[in-house]
Amino acid sequence: MIWGAILVLLVLLCSLLTYRLSYRNGVESLRENGNRQLELHARGVESEIERYSWLPRVLGLHRPTLQLLQEDLPARRTLVDHVAPLRREVNEYLEGMSSRSGTLALYVLDVSGQVLAASNWRRIDSYVGEDLSTRPYFVEAMNGGQGQFYGLDSLSGEPGYYLSSPLRLGDRIIGVAVVKVRLTQMEQGWRKANSNVLVSDENGVIILATNPAWHLRAMRPITMERRQQLALSLQYHWELLPELSLAERGEVAPGLEQWGVADVRNPLRVYRYLVQSRTLNDTRWTLTLLSPLGEVRAAALTHALLAAALAAFVTLLIIAMNERRKALATKLAAREALEAANSELERRITERTADLKSSNDRLRAEIQEREQAEQSLLRTQNELIQAGKLAVIGQMSTGIAHELNQPLAALRTLSGNTIKFLQRGQQDIAAANLATIGELVERMGKITASLRSFARRSEHAGGRARLVAAVDAALFLLHPRLSREPVAVVQHVDEVALAIDQTRLEQILVNLLANALDALQGQEGARIVLAGHSQDGCYRLTVSDNGSGLPEHVLKHLFEPFFTTKPAERGLGLGLTLSASLASAAGGALTAGASALGGAEFILTLPLCPEEDATHA
Repeated sequence: MIWGAILVLLVLLCSLLTYRLSYRNGVESLRENGNRQLELHARGVESEIERYSWLPRVLGLHRPTLQLLQEDLPARRTLVDHVAPLRREVNEYLEGMSSRSGTLALYVLDVSGQVLAASNWRRIDSYVGEDLSTRPYFVEAMNGGQGQFYGLDSLSGEPGYYLSSPLRLGDRIIGVAVVKVRLTQMEQGWRKANSNVLVSDENGVIILATNPAWHLRAMRPITMERRQQLALSLQYHWELLPELSLAERGEVAPGLEQWGVADVRNPLRVYRYLVQSRTLNDTRWTLTLLSPLGEVRAAALTHALLAAALAAFVTLLIIAMNERRKALATKLAAREALEAANSELERRITERTADLKSSNDRLRAEIQEREQAEQSLLRTQNELIQAGKLAVIGQMSTGIAHELNQPLAALRTLSGNTIKFLQRGQQDIAAANLATIGELVERMGKITASLRSFARRSEHAGGRARLVAAVDAALFLLHPRLSREPVAVVQHVDEVALAIDQTRLEQILVNLLANALDALQGQEGARIVLAGHSQDGCYRLTVSDNGSGLPEHVLKHLFEPFFTTKPAERGLGLGLTLSASLASAAGGALTAGASALGGAEFILTLPLCPEEDATHA
């Protein structure tokens, strides 16, 4: 009985835990997939609306339309000889534009809200002559804004989305242009994609839905006062706007809602959905995605049954092995009792002899290990001293070669240009180039002096550097590469003073920009962004690119000496090590990570000079 109860409890507990874990993981996976689909559908709705937003503004460039709006009101209403042909020309223009753009209607209203011309002027239900002054999109346009409104036509009841724009003559509004578009074609796309999607407006009324039965249903209760206002505005024509009927509605996880929708043919059958919503940009609409939870529940139940079967099998196996062990133990108990007395004395003698021998062996082993450890320590100490000397020499020599590559490239370019300018007789340009060469030579001297200081690990790392000047100097050194490679460099840095030597700051920036250029080779749309801001007495400068990024295994060893992912002829693996050491010596830091552009991002943090810190505070 006890084992049976344990078996039942274990199976139930295992199946319950498995079901909950599987269901939670399934819901999380469904939520992530739903977020991607929600974003995709939202972009589709927003792009569909943006397709037509330019149409009302174009009418402000049509001279006959502006002339019609400038006519006196009595002349427009009596259609005098010079107005009737003008209105016909505008009607035909609107008709052609509406036909080419695929809109439902395109019309123009005067400041009183009367429709003067419309693309449907030939139809019986034409808007020409209608008074639409109470429509919200007209009011918003007359107030100088861009009107947006979804509603049913007050005459035909046809649904549509209205976009309006004021028409101006100078600073004065002389009329309003309106375009009416159809959005129901998006529902067909949702159905083809097997997506259950709906869009609700600012009143909570469903205006677009994969399920046609949900059209013009309220997702939340609407007060009687608000219903009266909507009925008077005829926004939804004469629709009653019944509330959406749901069998269930609750929270499945923090921030996630679950709906239960009853089957129309079988009300006892309820379909459950994970509900995710997002507000559409530039509108007051909400896009809602319903992801079915049926498959998640079925998968969780299957996993729970498998876990229950496995738990039952393991429990039965353990019970069988335990019963067999008991039977064997009973048979061996008698034999062991007889042999115990005879072997007790021999066992004690053997144990004491073994203990003494083991103690002697341990003492001899410890003596030998200590002698070997002393010899190993002496050898290691000598090797570390020698390695330290070699490391300093290696860092100085290879560091100088690494840091002088960029100035040498600039000198090579400037000297070649100087020869050509001298041959052409352009002495002033040649003299300017020679002056620049002198500055680069002086800069190279500063670099070697800085590297010697770095190799000696001097404690003095003070100084004052202007960030913008350092960025300009680094870009100048890299100008030969930037002129050959299609890389866009974007700067968002402040004119601040940092507590570091100017040359050291330029060294760091040259290394970071050169690494970014290496990562962007062959990249389409290559881009480097330098951005910074002050924070807590320091300046945080980020150098980002849209290259291939830094894998996890590279990040672990990124700042180690001689570690590089470049070919041997392209790098020595000391640039980032030197840069991080220079930043640390100045009281700052250099870190790396993933960039929002999709590539790598290096963050250089340096303290501000005291007077600069007080200014930013």
